[in-house]
Amino acid sequence: MTTFTIPTVESNRLVLRAPHKDDLPAMTKFFGTDRSHMVGGPKDEIGCWDSLVKRLGHWALNGFGLWHLTEKSSGEFVGWAGMIYAPGWAEPELGWTLMEQAEGKGLGFEAAQAARDYAARHQGLNGVMSYIAHANDRSRALAERLGATYECEAELLGKKAQMWRHPKSDLTTERAGQ
Repeated sequence: MTTFTIPTVESNRLVLRAPHKDDLPAMTKFFGTDRSHMVGGPKDEIGCWDSLVKRLGHWALNGFGLWHLTEKSSGEFVGWAGMIYAPGWAEPELGWTLMEQAEGKGLGFEAAQAARDYAARHQGLNGVMSYIAHANDRSRALAERLGATYECEAELLGKKAQMWRHPKSDLTTERAGQ
């Protein structure tokens, strides 16, 4: 049996924590909408369960993965962010997804920055990239806000995308929760 620990990371307003089965209803609601098409949706409840279980397996196999995000003030599940990797990819990717009610509050920036900094400091993943679908203007704007720059055209899961490169994190300065 493989044992592993998913670290908990805190930012000013968020807790980045292990995925939990209690997140399934919110995931199922999100993946039942058209908004999910840029991250592998739509999916039914069984497809969401499969995604949830894969996230745990990702941590076990790679030592990094997606954290689920909860707002500190309410405890509400608001999305996920972290590092992902699949066979055939050149390198791990920093990814993020927010539930609709969490958008426009700067939470995506906060989550992606915390995940990116943790990955650089503790997982040896610095100067990472993000794949962004051409139609995902919000994600591209967030990548730019994070300091990422367009690197090249790419293909992800059979679809055209853009690859954005994040700057290397300054490992001499600690942020809260890192």
